[in-house]
Amino acid sequence: MLQQYNHILVPVDGSYEAELAFKKAVAVAKRNDADLHLVHVVDTRAFQNISSFDTTMVEEVTDTAKKTLDKYVQEAKDAGVTNIDYAIEYGAPKTIIARDVPQNLDIDLIMIGATGLNAVERLLIGSVTEYVTRTAVCDVLVVRTDQENKPAKAPHQDH
Repeated sequence: MLQQYNHILVPVDGSYEAELAFKKAVAVAKRNDADLHLVHVVDTRAFQNISSFDTTMVEEVTDTAKKTLDKYVQEAKDAGVTNIDYAIEYGAPKTIIARDVPQNLDIDLIMIGATGLNAVERLLIGSVTEYVTRTAVCDVLVVRTDQENKPAKAPHQDH
């Protein structure tokens, strides 16, 4: 029997890698007639050390995320995905993506972009992708290639 995925989660953060994961997830959702759930996590820890912190900063980040997510929803619908939604969550991206959202939405596949961080940044910050692949409660597919399965290079990178 073929593996059938029913509920696919795609974390999106505005990066090129996340966009690749989204585009591939649209194709997988169509093939599996699956629900597609997008999530953007606003890392509230990033705002803790800002002395001039006020709610307008979080609102601006949220508005930008909402515009990106609305664009993705329309793109998925145009491609033929009928069951698509999104959420904007606030907190620590690692646990929200690896555990909280998958458990709440009965996710059986997370499709996540490969990290764009270099080795030093991963060491200091920690990679969300790496954490999700180690601790997720469901299958995880790390997207490293474009739609033609060629190694992904951001448009601004040299080929």
